[in-house]
Amino acid sequence: MNINAAYSAGRLTVYLVGELDHHQSRTAIRSIEELLDEYMPRDCVLELSQLNFMDSSGIALIVKTGRLMKEQGGRVWIENPATQPRRVIDASGIDRLIPVAINK
Repeated sequence: MNINAAYSAGRLTVYLVGELDHHQSRTAIRSIEELLDEYMPRDCVLELSQLNFMDSSGIALIVKTGRLMKEQGGRVWIENPATQPRRVIDASGIDRLIPVAINK
């Protein structure tokens, strides 16, 4: 699992690459928390087009990021989830709480 980030004009885009399972989730959540603390963005985008696999720990990461952004008065959304993560997102119903955008 790799996490890359880009910040511009109040928007932090977090690129999750590889596989996100319970082994990587704690490290990934800590990394995102550090990015949010560093940039204090108005908007946070979780870009999932290069995420090949995600289990329920990915849902926990999304929920935690959403909660942190809400505490800061910001917004979070998911962009371009790959096929398998999209299935997990759809099955969980998290898309009712965190918007999902498909920009392709």
